[in-house]
Amino acid sequence: MRSLRILMLACCFTSMAAHALDSVPKSEYHQRRVALATEMKSSGVAVLFAAEEPVLDFMPYRQDEDFYYLSGWNEPGAAMVIIPAAEAVAETPGTALGGRAAQAYREILFLPTRNPRTEKYTGTKMDANTPGVAASTGFDEVLPMTALPEVLNKLVAGDRQRMRHIFTQRDSPHAHALAEFTAATLGMGATPDTHDVADLTTPLRAIKSPAEIDLLRKASNASIAAQFAEMKAIHPGVTERKVAGVIIEKLMEEGCERVSYAPIVGSGKNSATLHYGDNSATMKSGDVVLIDAAGEYSMYASDITRTMPVNGHFTPRQRELYDVVLGAQRAAAAAFVAGKSKINDPQHKESDSLDQAAYAYINSHGKDLHGQPLGQYMVHGLGHLVGIDVHDPWDYTKPLDKGMVFTIEPGIYLPEEGIGIRIEDVFYVDADGKLVDLIAELPHEAADVEAAMRH
Repeated sequence: MRSLRILMLACCFTSMAAHALDSVPKSEYHQRRVALATEMKSSGVAVLFAAEEPVLDFMPYRQDEDFYYLSGWNEPGAAMVIIPAAEAVAETPGTALGGRAAQAYREILFLPTRNPRTEKYTGTKMDANTPGVAASTGFDEVLPMTALPEVLNKLVAGDRQRMRHIFTQRDSPHAHALAEFTAATLGMGATPDTHDVADLTTPLRAIKSPAEIDLLRKASNASIAAQFAEMKAIHPGVTERKVAGVIIEKLMEEGCERVSYAPIVGSGKNSATLHYGDNSATMKSGDVVLIDAAGEYSMYASDITRTMPVNGHFTPRQRELYDVVLGAQRAAAAAFVAGKSKINDPQHKESDSLDQAAYAYINSHGKDLHGQPLGQYMVHGLGHLVGIDVHDPWDYTKPLDKGMVFTIEPGIYLPEEGIGIRIEDVFYVDADGKLVDLIAELPHEAADVEAAMRH
């Protein structure tokens, strides 16, 4: 009976810790930690801290992205240490260089002490003493947060050089405090070097696993449903904010925990403002409305933009411009070559960038009111990587390759005409190097957009 009670308690804690999020397998998080240790080679140590709880209770908690990528842990107050394996090194006689004891690979999750009083408000938490905590978290070791200094102290005793190279989050106040604490209490002299762990996690995060693609597809499907709902809500006399509310409601209904970013609903002249955010105008017949809105499903984001006629019918000029932008998106997609093509080249200087392909199409199709080519009105980069962050980190001097997920989002913005048009889809590069449009189910052709808007 006692064993049964322990098992039931562990299952209860496991379900609470999951926070109703889908997740990649625990073994995949372990593989990511091992991959990070491999990138660190045998020097240094990675120390990461969970995001702090928001100051206001109406602000949702969102885990630090690298912490979540490496752990799947979605609660505040935690830390993790990843120690690469290292062979023993003998002391060099006649030098100041000490030897080094052999070090096995270690991965440790540190959890804060439970607070029964606050748990009355926040719900039950796990700690290092929770039955089955190692299996629930997938870590080899789970220790109390109070054990962190002791672990680091022992690490320094075995290899003083290792703690001179700490990989951690660049903007974490806890990380900076740790470096100062280490120097002051362990007699290291100068503050140890801290390296941005993102330099190592960025290339790892760029290549998505099948489990990640499944989550990204769920985020995209929920966002597609929200876009369809918004299309039905658009008509003259409706406020932009009401349509934004329809989008958010549908995203929540479809299982998203939050929006990927604040919805942009810009009608008329507002459609020509790239990141218009007021959503305060009332939509008018004869205008277009540009809507950039998507949701986040289990920490993975989508990113979609569509442009629609407020009254359900494009004018000839609006359709002309819309077709130019759609043609540019298709030209960029057709130009893609895995391992060669680049993106986010807003100056259109790279001959192998998808931006150049889209720009060339826009600049050779259609004119402005003064007879000038439209290329000058494509004023932003063509896309960005998507993942745990809607703008996943990447070095855009490097090409896109198999396993990557990114947007293709050409746009032209003509304030003089009160028209801004952007079409944005999320694409995945499959194992054959082919692009898969995760937003394929949403209308692209102008006639199909109009059909979807019929009330």
